[in-house]
Amino acid sequence: MSGAALAVVVVLVFFLAFYLLQRYGDLRKQHWMVLLGTLLSWYLCFLIVFILPLDVSTTIYKQCVLDNANQSTPVTPARRSNQTDFSFYPTVSIPKACEQPWSYIPDGILPVFWSVVYWTSQFLTWLLLPFMQSYARSGTFSRIGKIKTALIENAVYYGTYLIIFISLLVYVAAHPQWKLSWGKLQTIGITAANTWGLFLLVLLLGYGLVEIPRSYWLASSHGYLLDKTYFNVTKMATKKAVAEENLADVMEVRFVLEENLKVYNHSLRKCVDIILTKCPTEYREDIKRNDRSPDGEQNVPPTKRGLGNLHNKVISAVQRHAQTEVQWSVLLDEAFHLEDVAKSQSNLARHFVHSFPSAHNSSWIYRFFYSPTVEWYWECVFRQSFYRLLAVLLCLLSAAVVWSECTFFSTHPVLSLFAVFVQKAEKQRNYICIEMVCFISILFLCVCVYSTVFRIRVFNYCYLVPHHQTDAYSLQFSGMLFCRLTPPLCLNFLGLIHMDSAISHQDRIQTSYTSIMGSMRVLSFLSDGFYIYYPMLVLLLCFATYYSLGSRCLNLLGFHQYISDDDFTSDLVEEGRELIRRERVLCSLFQAWRERYGLQADTGRTRSDYTELKDNQSSLVTEIEKSGKEKTGKTTLRAIETISNRLCFILRMFALVLRVCLDLYSVTHARH
Repeated sequence: MSGAALAVVVVLVFFLAFYLLQRYGDLRKQHWMVLLGTLLSWYLCFLIVFILPLDVSTTIYKQCVLDNANQSTPVTPARRSNQTDFSFYPTVSIPKACEQPWSYIPDGILPVFWSVVYWTSQFLTWLLLPFMQSYARSGTFSRIGKIKTALIENAVYYGTYLIIFISLLVYVAAHPQWKLSWGKLQTIGITAANTWGLFLLVLLLGYGLVEIPRSYWLASSHGYLLDKTYFNVTKMATKKAVAEENLADVMEVRFVLEENLKVYNHSLRKCVDIILTKCPTEYREDIKRNDRSPDGEQNVPPTKRGLGNLHNKVISAVQRHAQTEVQWSVLLDEAFHLEDVAKSQSNLARHFVHSFPSAHNSSWIYRFFYSPTVEWYWECVFRQSFYRLLAVLLCLLSAAVVWSECTFFSTHPVLSLFAVFVQKAEKQRNYICIEMVCFISILFLCVCVYSTVFRIRVFNYCYLVPHHQTDAYSLQFSGMLFCRLTPPLCLNFLGLIHMDSAISHQDRIQTSYTSIMGSMRVLSFLSDGFYIYYPMLVLLLCFATYYSLGSRCLNLLGFHQYISDDDFTSDLVEEGRELIRRERVLCSLFQAWRERYGLQADTGRTRSDYTELKDNQSSLVTEIEKSGKEKTGKTTLRAIETISNRLCFILRMFALVLRVCLDLYSVTHARH
């Protein structure tokens, strides 16, 4: 093949990354620098995942060739060649010829390839992408000001990385047997980055190994999915109301400053126009139509710094409002679909009926292959069994990962299951099996780690939404996170299959990926300590996730999580069901209005009939929105009441303990 497999994978992975970017990002509206940085970061991380199995199979083939070359076959002396008795010369089996794998990559290609991929991804994750995030969100109006703000905001990341690097540098410099060189400095930098990534990797992995199989098992229950969706709808309604209120407040402040600007300082008008371009269209039109004069007590002369702060608030408020709108729309579609599934289960015609047509599934190809009958069989018959079977398989894979993470340091005997599979396939020269085991294992680890971040959604601040609805900040955050976690994840996997000599201490050829990492033995306390024993923490994290300790702690602190045996969760589920019922009425009314307005010319209806229908709908919509706001207010008050009750309970317990201590002290003092 001579590198053909590498070329094919490189091209296919590029199209995969581009397709995902087109699905989640908006190629027409978002800045080209954001799209390019995200595409490059995703592409490089996917390359590592897809190329590393080829590197492993190529390394195993080279090890086979080296082992055969080192084995010597005894030669019978010529003077005894005519003897018939060969009992004095033991028979030595000729080593089996090594078959070249189909994906063999010639020497010299992979080291250069890994160097380019690794250092480019590190440049993106530590320098470019964080800088671009802060630069895009900066409220200043000049490029120099944006650059200064971005550098200040990223000082935490740069400072943390610098502290780790300096600590490792001092450790190496203080060791009397080691001499610093450029190669060792490079290894220290890579080790610092991998240490940071591994620390975060294990925390995320411990959650994902339990939550992903459990989520698929629970997803097989339609009632659980529907109740959890109602719960999320209630929470999102509150967040949506807060985001709308925050945006309205920011727009009001912007209007006041614009009015004051007409009186005091016309030179800052350009800054106000820049802020105006960031406002939503409906607010922009309202501001243009509004022609009121500022009150006397509001006449405060604006400054450029104040406008910069306002600009930053506008960007944050608009972004948060857009995110909540997208998440609200996604939740509504999900809730409507689940309710349609519940209704279709009793359909004797075995035909799935949608309450509202979806714009995303209107293509004829989709309707041809996924007809209503096929959809009914999938949603009502096969989906539950398939999800449970998938959950069992993922659970077994998670158990294998946990066991291997706790035992991969043992080479005699080999306890890591992934190392056992790879070594069995290595003895049989089954390179395809080796590559499939490596690819499936790395892919599962990546899913567990990355999905954990976007399941918790970083407090709903970073959220990947399909159908071109993901904002620029979330795209850049995902690219930065992928580049930061993928190298230590792959290095950890090489340790699981005993292909990293710094951990397994085996005398064998290293992969090209490991060679660019340098010898971790320069920092023995990391290679022999942290990299071996810290991954065992994943076992404790799995137990904590299984018993939902994190969710229960967040629930006690007021960050409500879905817990089936909690009374407050039941109340939120009921409120979510009521909200969905109202939204369904709204959607039905608007759908009926569109149908009636579209058939106006054919039915001979007059304009007054349409106006009457629209007025009736508007009054009903206003009533529903008012009721929804009252319901949201009640939810907020109930949440505040719950938090206050829990705080009062904690204070009472503290007072009780303090009183007992004082009584004991008084009794002891009285005896003396």
